[in-house]
Amino acid sequence: MVRPLDPLRRLSTGLVFSLALSATQTAALTAALAASFATPATADLAAREGWAIHASTKDYKRLLADLKAAVRAHNMGVVTEAGPTGAAAARGITIPGNRVVGVFANTYAVEILALSTAAMIEAPIRFYITENPDGSATLSYKTPRHVFAPYVPEAGAALTAVAARLDDVFAQIAAAALQN
Repeated sequence: MVRPLDPLRRLSTGLVFSLALSATQTAALTAALAASFATPATADLAAREGWAIHASTKDYKRLLADLKAAVRAHNMGVVTEAGPTGAAAARGITIPGNRVVGVFANTYAVEILALSTAAMIEAPIRFYITENPDGSATLSYKTPRHVFAPYVPEAGAALTAVAARLDDVFAQIAAAALQN
């Protein structure tokens, strides 16, 4: 059973707790929270199945710009972009650069839709750029073959072939974006 007031009760409890803190305690708590947000969890980007993870010497903004240029150069499009960095800054919280860039092209969408309507929930496929403590950035993405693998039983080998072509395109985009 959904109880819509539970989150409000938790929020009000937190507000009452925060009102009970002294100014010094509130400042210390705020500093601790800010510090925890300012330290990226780079361990989360350790090797994992189906991911391509590339360290870069480029800074976050340059790698993001170079990724977008590489996407265009490989006849793909930036379909979506999202990242918490700007919104956090507007709230007074500093976090490392963090951007998810969804990339796809209509030619692949039409091919995949002909094979599996359900598989299109995975498009666009996302690149992930994260800023590291030393000022460099990391480029990561789930490989298209990995992303589309759950739909192969219904769509067949043709979907594997499309995903393999996309793997090549995404690897080329990553290589171009990472190139100095």
